Amino acid sequence: MNALGASSHWPADRVSPTPQTPGLVRAARRLAAFALVLLSGWAQAADRQTVVDLAGRSVSVPTQVDRVLLGEGRLLPVLGLLEGGDPSRRLVAMMGDYETLDPAGYAQWHRQFPQLDRVARIGRAGSSTFSDEQAIALRPQVAIFGLAGGHGPSKGDREIVSRLEAAGTAVLFVDFRQDPLKNTPTSIALLGKVLGKSDRATAFNTEWRQQLARVTERLAGPGAPARKPSVFLENRVGLADECCATMVGLVGVLLDAAGGANVAKGLIPGEHGTLNPELLLAQQPQHYIGTGIGSLATARQMPLRVVLGADATPAEAKASLQRATQRRFIDQLQATRPGRAHAIWHHFYNSPLNVVAVQVMAQWFYPERFQDLDPRATLQNLYQHFLPIPLEGVYWTSL
Repeated sequence: MNALGASSHWPADRVSPTPQTPGLVRAARRLAAFALVLLSGWAQAADRQTVVDLAGRSVSVPTQVDRVLLGEGRLLPVLGLLEGGDPSRRLVAMMGDYETLDPAGYAQWHRQFPQLDRVARIGRAGSSTFSDEQAIALRPQVAIFGLAGGHGPSKGDREIVSRLEAAGTAVLFVDFRQDPLKNTPTSIALLGKVLGKSDRATAFNTEWRQQLARVTERLAGPGAPARKPSVFLENRVGLADECCATMVGLVGVLLDAAGGANVAKGLIPGEHGTLNPELLLAQQPQHYIGTGIGSLATARQMPLRVVLGADATPAEAKASLQRATQRRFIDQLQATRPGRAHAIWHHFYNSPLNVVAVQVMAQWFYPERFQDLDPRATLQNLYQHFLPIPLEGVYWTSL
């Protein structure tokens, strides 16, 4: 008994505590901490997925993407296509090239979704204007860049990519420009997976492939044309005074798929360049195609540009092509006679709707073989089923 009359022994129904050494305590704490780290890692892994982009890079992206940056503004319709609605819903930043290079096209999206004004512009129309500091401050989860660039960062802008990745932004490269007929469906599938819109991506790609096959399979099948018609493709008509800007890449890739023989092939070292007008006059190609970068709003200030796009009318599109074919040297081409002189919307070269341009040109080159094609119906169908804005304007014309 102690001084208070209490027993110094534990009651029979209780167990005496076992002394724990400091080493055992530390080990238990380390084990618990490791378990927490492991569980946290599993949770983070469950919240991410790995995809392969068009540069062949394995990229870890969040499974739920709510903050997107566009390295080219003209990728906006791709977001709209996959969302089936408001393309600004996840968009925190974009380049300003869309409203600069195709103001009529951007205006149509802006009328439908005025909240695009609230999306930060992190550059104008080239990678040199891209502000990586501003981009990082906006905390995008995913940045979408064009593989070959053009009017925004590309695979070659390694410092921009490194800074964004160091700040926690996953950078993905897509391609609608460099090898569009191979990479358009791959790019759509990639973005569909990243944005949780794989069903829409698959539906679009199925329709896109079917419409392309209506040209490519017929050109490769029995009775295929023995000789391709020669074509002079004039690049961005009216942008410069001199003749004769052309291209073998960009719209030239679509021309190839449509079964035309581009007279610039083998003469232009890169995607685009300038041909000697005397060479053209000597060769006298069978078809002339100019690409249109003009709009109805600018037709008076820039009368030599071909008017095509969201605000173009059939009458002004044809009149602008007529004016363009009356320029010096061009007016001496036999291809500028009616039935052989055409114009097409320049921005098809960087659009998932590029398959329509292939159908249009195939019908120009082989009118009897493709008389059942209706490219306008193809375009209308793609708008109706996949884009949240109506089809407006004129995107090709002929004399």
